[in-house]
Amino acid sequence: MRQKLTAEFVGSAFLALIVIGSGIAAQSLSPRQPGLELLVNAAATGAGLFVLISIFGPVSGAHFNPLVTILQWIHRRFASTLVAPYAIVQTAGCVSGALLANVMFGHPAIEWSTHHRQSLGHAVSEVVATAGLLVTIELLLRARSDARVPAAVGSYIASAYFFASSTSFANPAITVGRMFTNSFAGISPSSVPAFIGSQILGAAVALLLLRLLSVGPSSEGVNVDA
Repeated sequence: MRQKLTAEFVGSAFLALIVIGSGIAAQSLSPRQPGLELLVNAAATGAGLFVLISIFGPVSGAHFNPLVTILQWIHRRFASTLVAPYAIVQTAGCVSGALLANVMFGHPAIEWSTHHRQSLGHAVSEVVATAGLLVTIELLLRARSDARVPAAVGSYIASAYFFASSTSFANPAITVGRMFTNSFAGISPSSVPAFIGSQILGAAVALLLLRLLSVGPSSEGVNVDA
């Protein structure tokens, strides 16, 4: 358990560091060019996810996302006793990564975001993005294509930065972590409850889609994510 929780903490911290650090860098190097800033942020996140899932997948499953952990438990691939510890270390890791990113770029360690993302479009985007992510992972695992998950997840999230107006957080842990940066990648604390609620709804939609696609529970496979 120690190894698994350490891997989830470190992986989640690096995920937040990649998302927030690349956002700060893009904002500094390409000021007032939001399209280019988003492109840099998406490319760095997609590439970073590929690496993180590849190296931590064999240790912990590389979930880095409480919703991924919960769905793996629902599909009987994951012990119920690990669900809460995973969610806790994933969230703590994302917060730690956010603070580290701030310090690395000369910002205060805690810098509350003022970037409001509270609209119907943002909510719908998080439902769609989260459902798509979870279905992508599950269908690949069902097809015994575990080796394709790192590239698929990285590619999906990079593309979702552009097709979703929310830029596809799709992860309650990283949503909490991104409160702590007042940068391009941040989200105001007041917007967090709506985002997480939409992500939970997205997980429910994913379960419905998987049922409609005749993908039933299985004890086989190892899972990963973003």
